Amino acid sequence: MIVGALGGGQLGRMLALAGAPLGIVMRFLDPTEGACCSQIADLIVADYDDTAALDRFAAGLDVATFEFENVPVEAVRRVASRVPTFPPADGLAVAQDRLSEKHLFERLDIPVPKFVAIETPNELADAAERLGYPGVLKTRRMGYDGKGQHVLRGGADVAAAWKAIGGVPLILEQFVDFTRELSLVAARGRDGDIVYYPLVENHHSGGILRTTLAPAPGISDALEALGRRHVGAILEELNYVGVLAVEFFEHAGRLLANEMAPRVHNSGHWTIEGAQTSQFENHLRAILGWPLGDPSPRGHAAMVNFIGDMPAKADILRISGAHFHDYGKPPRPGRKVGHATVVAEDAESLSNRLEIVTRLMS
Repeated sequence: MIVGALGGGQLGRMLALAGAPLGIVMRFLDPTEGACCSQIADLIVADYDDTAALDRFAAGLDVATFEFENVPVEAVRRVASRVPTFPPADGLAVAQDRLSEKHLFERLDIPVPKFVAIETPNELADAAERLGYPGVLKTRRMGYDGKGQHVLRGGADVAAAWKAIGGVPLILEQFVDFTRELSLVAARGRDGDIVYYPLVENHHSGGILRTTLAPAPGISDALEALGRRHVGAILEELNYVGVLAVEFFEHAGRLLANEMAPRVHNSGHWTIEGAQTSQFENHLRAILGWPLGDPSPRGHAAMVNFIGDMPAKADILRISGAHFHDYGKPPRPGRKVGHATVVAEDAESLSNRLEIVTRLMS
């Protein structure tokens, strides 16, 4: 089987690694020469608007997908006209626009923070006064890992926020005094079958995910069921095929949807060693029409991102239950260059091992 993916970063790399034992060969298209997937799979280097390159990429594929949510929808539609492509382009289009995403959540009765669409400085000033402070101003498109966002803590911040990211369609969200950040990853197959990974707890710094705990500690059965109901409603509404992740704020016993990612997700990396079937394998199974694998955790797990540069490999590998992932990317401040997964039989053992990893990275 030959699977193609638009985008050639670490998510694609991990898809290729998951596919190899299943006899899947992967092909990528990415504008970046030397994109990290090229170390283990074929890479076509071309812009996403290069129609000839897109056609060359699609030729001979059994199925296509994407590993980056900012791939132009037009490129996905072009490939989809030549080969079955999942997730659907319509789902990608919704996820690329925060306003469309919020409207989808509202239509499905999924709670969200209060928000206002913003086009002008005056609209921003008026909306900030109505929603109150603090607030979070975001670009509607192209933001990730904290990019394209500005926190408004008072009226004095409005002009600076507009200067920093204004001039494009924006959305202002009321700041949520949340208990913690959670996410849920699920996969839906071509036949409509859905499997859910557990809610996990995420810790961010500088807008970048640093640590994920799986399953999230202290989650009630009711909250777990609520997360599954929300994510399942999105999957069904979009006739989605593949892996989808939804990020939530836990607030006053409820889940408020923050955003969704129509792809395998950073908060699901723990599944490689920590679940019966990883999110990457299940994404491939889903898009190929194969039976989905068991998403159950093997125990307790944590994922720690390596940001900017790598820790000493030998130090991590000395830790019982630790697994080292090097993405083969040159170091750069703020860049995800790898991660460690730590697994354990119980929460106490996991906490002890995670403390050692964190200390090594400080």
